[in-house]
Amino acid sequence: MNKTFSLEEILPIMREQLENGKTVSFVPNGNSMLPMLHGGEDMVLLKKPEGRLHLSDVAFYYRRETDSYVIHRVAGFQKDGSYIMLGDNNVAKEYNIKPEDIIAVVTAFYRKGKMYTTTHPMYRLYCEYQFYSRPFRRGYRTLKSKVKSTIKRG
Repeated sequence: MNKTFSLEEILPIMREQLENGKTVSFVPNGNSMLPMLHGGEDMVLLKKPEGRLHLSDVAFYYRRETDSYVIHRVAGFQKDGSYIMLGDNNVAKEYNIKPEDIIAVVTAFYRKGKMYTTTHPMYRLYCEYQFYSRPFRRGYRTLKSKVKSTIKRG
């Protein structure tokens, strides 16, 4: 029997498990990490980060400005040591994510029962694609939107 809990209900247990060196898993919501993570369907496996995160690591963190928890990718670093984060399906970066805001890092995810680790060569290739295609995403979305509106009118 599967039971659904809110993140606020399980977060203290998750933090305790992570602090004790355990891994935790849950099914995130939202579409900011598409196509990698399908909200409400795919499960992530998390562990406590060991030191500084690296470019393209996917982190679970607390966003103070919106009082929310987020899973996004490290897109860069700021001089003060904070991270620049970005969802794979987003174009707007988030700045000033402090190391103390990071709760865990994604080590694997499950889609349709199959596990994909963050060390797998195909996953690493996907990360490279995400990094290098980032400058073109906004233009692609604008063009796609214009084409759709033209088709609807025409």
